[in-house]
Amino acid sequence: MIIYSPFWDTLKRKKVSTYTLITKYNMSSSTIARIRHNKPITTTTLNDLCTFLDCAVEDIIKYIKET
Repeated sequence: MIIYSPFWDTLKRKKVSTYTLITKYNMSSSTIARIRHNKPITTTTLNDLCTFLDCAVEDIIKYIKET
């Protein structure tokens, strides 16, 4: 299962809000909602987030093995 808890930590560390992602980087609010609810996002969106936040994939997502 993919979770996005590192994303929220990265936003805090980088001092970036979801509002900034939406207004400055034209990220859709539905994408933020998908992340908030641990729903799938595209690799293109993941790439964009890494670019916007100048971070690695591990700073956005985390894989947890389901039992």
